[in-house]
Amino acid sequence: MNSSKILPNVLVSISCSLLIIGAYHFLISPDYTLIEDRIQAHEVSIDEYLYSGQVRSSTPLSSSGNFVNAANISREAVVYILAYEKLENQVFKKGYKREKGSGVVVHQDGYIVTNYHVIEKASHIEITLNNKKEYLAEVVGTDPVTDLALLKIEANDLPFLIFGDSDAIEVGEWVLAVGNPFGLQSTVTAGIISAKARNIDLTEFSNNIESLIQSDVAINPGSSGGALISEDARLMGINTAIISASGNYEGISFAIPANVARKVVFDLKQFGAVQRAKMGITLRDVDSNLAEMLDMNEVKGVFVVATSFSGAAHDAGIKRGDVILKINKKKINTTPEFTEKLNEFRPGDQIEIEYVRDKKAYFTTVLLKNHLNTTDFVAIKNSPKLREIGIEIRNLNSIEKERNNTNGIYVVSVSKGSVAQKSNIEPGYIIEKINGQKITSDQQFLKLVSKSNSVMELNGFYERYPGEFPYKIEIN
Repeated sequence: MNSSKILPNVLVSISCSLLIIGAYHFLISPDYTLIEDRIQAHEVSIDEYLYSGQVRSSTPLSSSGNFVNAANISREAVVYILAYEKLENQVFKKGYKREKGSGVVVHQDGYIVTNYHVIEKASHIEITLNNKKEYLAEVVGTDPVTDLALLKIEANDLPFLIFGDSDAIEVGEWVLAVGNPFGLQSTVTAGIISAKARNIDLTEFSNNIESLIQSDVAINPGSSGGALISEDARLMGINTAIISASGNYEGISFAIPANVARKVVFDLKQFGAVQRAKMGITLRDVDSNLAEMLDMNEVKGVFVVATSFSGAAHDAGIKRGDVILKINKKKINTTPEFTEKLNEFRPGDQIEIEYVRDKKAYFTTVLLKNHLNTTDFVAIKNSPKLREIGIEIRNLNSIEKERNNTNGIYVVSVSKGSVAQKSNIEPGYIIEKINGQKITSDQQFLKLVSKSNSVMELNGFYERYPGEFPYKIEIN
């Protein structure tokens, strides 16, 4: 055969093979980048993974609108939650009310993030994985202010989602919602990002830090706590709410940004409470009238209404009348954007602030503090034994220790109907002794509680009331 005829045929065959391989890689093959990320995350603990900053910007698989890979990956990591609330005062038998919701596995070792309102009143929580396996979940920690909760099931090597960079996602990008609306497990819906940094007063707390992602992805009852994901199956948010006249989806839904959720999850796992950074500052948005009064060329930034004495902003030289433009080089144009960005940091962290004063730009470094104007972390303990008693505790911070000249334990909360409440213990109680033994740390307290019999005698005081307050707790 003539070699001059063979060569073109060989070249055509090679070209076709390359085209087929390319088409498979881009249209059919799985997301190898995400698989690589999962392998890396498998090699570290959840603490290292969450704290290491292993967050990647969203890079869509393609612009074709084909979400098959992302849907398959994310469905494996979204779970169905049944939270049982025990109903009291039933006439003939004990009753339970069931709250249905969704959750997202964020680490292979069984850590699941969901909405606080899904499990808020639960006496026990059942988790069903996408493969139909069922588990009982333990509550690791909750944060009502952001409406987030961290759960744990006894399982290993679970499929999980990698946190994406919610700062990088843009209005108009395609996203998927994965959840269990009306109990229909592993439902996937699609839409686009409609807006960012929305504040809808979702929670009842005056210090809420809402800066939600708005989308037109369909969210219905049962979807709460599910995943909002990008085209490359990165976790971009935790679906949490809708605005509706009927109670069902009407075109607007909201999600807690992944950057906020990731930090809350780490804090709940590591400390039992969210470590919130404060600047000691009161802000308002800059509107056109204010911009004109300040002789600004553009309507941008947030206006400093006041700073608290000895607060982080005051110490860094920020004054009333300044306009903050950026945090760590990220533009800030609304108060929700400011609070969202600040919520990514902890007391003791340093951030760079760019601001304008008298039409001149300035830069300063702010050492962030907590609500007591210190850089201490506050760790809340909540073990099964403490839940049996009905209290949450923490160590005293440095100011409280100095002010009260003690190393006792602070009671953060008392559960309604618990043995602690029946003993008349109230939040704010500082425990100095248990069964006559002096307490110096929360770990020591937990050890003594675990060894104690059915009756415990506590001695302590309240800062706002004079005198000592002894209590006797009887555990059934």
